[in-house]
Amino acid sequence: MAGVDYPGTWQEFRGWFATEDDCVSYLARLRWPDGFACPVCGGREAWRTGSGLWLCTSCRRKTSVTAGTIMHRSKQPPSTWLALMWFVTAQKTGVSALGAQRSFGFGSYETAWAMLHKLRRAMVRPDRELLDGLVEVDETYIGARSSGRAGRGTDKMMVAIAVEIRANPNRLGRVRLAYIPRASRDSLCGFVSYAVAKGVTVRTDGWNVYGPLTKLGYRHNAVNMSASSDPAHIAMPGVHRVAALLKRWLAGTLHHHVSAKHLDYYLDEFTFRFNRRTSRRAGLLFHRLAQQAMNTDPHPLDALTAGALDQDLWD
Repeated sequence: MAGVDYPGTWQEFRGWFATEDDCVSYLARLRWPDGFACPVCGGREAWRTGSGLWLCTSCRRKTSVTAGTIMHRSKQPPSTWLALMWFVTAQKTGVSALGAQRSFGFGSYETAWAMLHKLRRAMVRPDRELLDGLVEVDETYIGARSSGRAGRGTDKMMVAIAVEIRANPNRLGRVRLAYIPRASRDSLCGFVSYAVAKGVTVRTDGWNVYGPLTKLGYRHNAVNMSASSDPAHIAMPGVHRVAALLKRWLAGTLHHHVSAKHLDYYLDEFTFRFNRRTSRRAGLLFHRLAQQAMNTDPHPLDALTAGALDQDLWD
């Protein structure tokens, strides 16, 4: 409830988080909604020390509210993290690392980049429900202007899209996206298994890589585009609309500066925004992101900048 569980406006935000202690207390409520739980022994009783730590009365372990979370050992105070979360969720298109650096006065671009990427790790819950109902699946291609052939012959990055189709075709349901390094049956059918519940009707074009979907437990509806009188964006409107919105977001917010190594995390941010696009309260999106940030494991900078994504992710 706005104004009770989270601030509803920027003015309320400033009142809620006037001091660092206000910020720490709010994060503590998110991390331990049923009361303190020691990460070492599971003890439920603790004292708040003068330095702001929780001292477990059972094992005497001192714990910070941000220890073991996305903010683990961060040099930035909780107030900065919460303000950045509000800044990211309150704007429809989000914010780039350069924009965050300028707005918050960070000493380096790397600081803003790392904080935003850590928040992207918290934007997708691993236990989220799979897509259901009628689901359209297709691919789109993003990246700089390609010198290769158009369509599936391009050397751009392939992104698989799955989107729920509602009874009203103008209102789409939830979406899932993933970077596909190699276009193969295993990769694309593996993406469907990751994103869509078994038994669901999956609509694709006539590409034969989707042939195994029936054996995998789906009702496969393949649309033969070459024999259809309707253009692709009419025959499969959901995925084409999502693809257009994704490209517009990448161009407007990130100016196409997205590498394959980090593409999946930008897709996570787009998914977080798209699936909550009907929310009228910026404070609720902020609250959800803060909740998930307190339940996401640490991601140090060297992990964020590590090598390329696992090329067999969907195989």
